Amino acid sequence: MKHTFAFVAVATLITLLTACSNKNKFTVEGSIENAEDSTLYFENVSLEGVITIDSVKLGSDGKFKFRENSPEAPDFYRLRISGQIINVSVDSTETITVTATMPNMAKDYEISGSEECEKIKQLALRQIELQNIAINLQKDRSISNRALADSLNSLINEYKEDVKKNYILKDPKAASSYFALFQAIGPYLIFNPRTNKEDLKMFAAVATSWDTFRPGTLRGENLHNIAIQGMRKDRIIADKADFVSDNDIVEATGIIDLKLIDNNGVVRTLSELKGKVVLLDFHMFALQDSPARILKLRELYNKYSSRGFEIYQVSLDTDEHFWKTQTSALPWVCVREENGTSSQSLISYYVQTIPDFFLIDRSNTLIGRASQIDDIEKAIQSAL
Repeated sequence: MKHTFAFVAVATLITLLTACSNKNKFTVEGSIENAEDSTLYFENVSLEGVITIDSVKLGSDGKFKFRENSPEAPDFYRLRISGQIINVSVDSTETITVTATMPNMAKDYEISGSEECEKIKQLALRQIELQNIAINLQKDRSISNRALADSLNSLINEYKEDVKKNYILKDPKAASSYFALFQAIGPYLIFNPRTNKEDLKMFAAVATSWDTFRPGTLRGENLHNIAIQGMRKDRIIADKADFVSDNDIVEATGIIDLKLIDNNGVVRTLSELKGKVVLLDFHMFALQDSPARILKLRELYNKYSSRGFEIYQVSLDTDEHFWKTQTSALPWVCVREENGTSSQSLISYYVQTIPDFFLIDRSNTLIGRASQIDDIEKAIQSAL
């Protein structure tokens, strides 16, 4: 009997192990050029937030492979190196292949193995293009606030009409349609069901389709709840698709304000530094080249702070104690985004690589960002 029991126990164990190993899985693989020694993160973009699933330090060939259990319903994931992000959607057991090139991985990539991932790429690249146009319009001081609002609204409406026709209404049950609903320009949703009746219809269309074809899924229920909340509003602003309010327009032509806690526990806003020339710096002290970069910032600060130069440095380090230790002796404003590379600040300023910086003049108006400034010291001197 003992031998029989042992045999049954072993057989049961083998059956369980076999069942686990046979669980449906999906694969995301490929290579990232010019990324040797970089850490590539594979993350789940869940309703509760971004969750890191796995990571790998890339070698000279840049190859990677992530293999995970398939989701019960379409879900969203992303590949990330610092602030460079590639979004993917997974439905079942597919193998998705990605080839990309740093430092602009978010734009310079090819994807195969999933029609939905290709659609998401199309949407993401168009969103990036739209954001860049909006940023350039906001920097043009010759455009009045009203003209700026009209131009932005026209661009947004044109984009929305195309996305509605060629993505959402064409296949409302698709993962790409869900993805499109939550695209944003800076901090503003392109499709906003709380302020626009037509946008609410798009949420309702996708929610209905997900209820029909994917009943009981968390994302479907989320869409359903958003649509119901919008329908219950006492007042829906009919036929209005304002990109920003008048106050936001004024702010956007200057800066998008930030309100974060510094290393002394004090709330510091970016706008409070009006009257100074400010370097808005997005940084991670955990990066290998951080000490050298901080040394250069110290040189700039020591040289120009007496003339009205200030640094508002936003740390994206997830370890708060480490950040406080690293910034304890720094003389400028040191604040931290507790959500790291998933923070709203990065979205607002469309930061895709870390580090990155923006230069702001004394009137709280953006002069330019790192990619547009060849010589930061000359730019500071000119602004002072």
